[in-house]
Amino acid sequence: MIIDIGRVYEGITDELPFSGEVFGDIRDGIKGYDFFRPVLVEGLVRNRAGVVTLDYSAKSTYRTQCDRCLRELERELSCSFEHVLVRHLANGDNDEYIVTENDRLDMDDVALNDVLLEMPTKTLCSEDCRGLCPVCGADLNTTDCGCAENSLTVSE
Repeated sequence: MIIDIGRVYEGITDELPFSGEVFGDIRDGIKGYDFFRPVLVEGLVRNRAGVVTLDYSAKSTYRTQCDRCLRELERELSCSFEHVLVRHLANGDNDEYIVTENDRLDMDDVALNDVLLEMPTKTLCSEDCRGLCPVCGADLNTTDCGCAENSLTVSE
């Protein structure tokens, strides 16, 4: 989704609302996360006293696996972001600002970076997930395989 924000920079309009779907063509390519529903973004580009800001929210549902028992999970994604937009930077790269070349804001790139940084580094199906048996691989949440008792008997 490309948003032309030249009118906001020029002060012709103070606010530019937007909404739509982003990174739909690469939803399956995000390692470890399957965004099987579109990522919906809704927000506002605003010019206040010459400072142009981007405020938006992203919502979707994704699939992933529990890091302990490998059970497939569905999770809701709902997060909000705020950025300062600039036409160019005088001194090279700066992570505090988003540079909008030719007054065009690429929401696919912005949302992809923001959403990936919000994704959890560890996902569990529940706080008390017991995981898989290291001996036989049984899901310890649903069965007691007995391997732990057998290994204790052998080592004693």
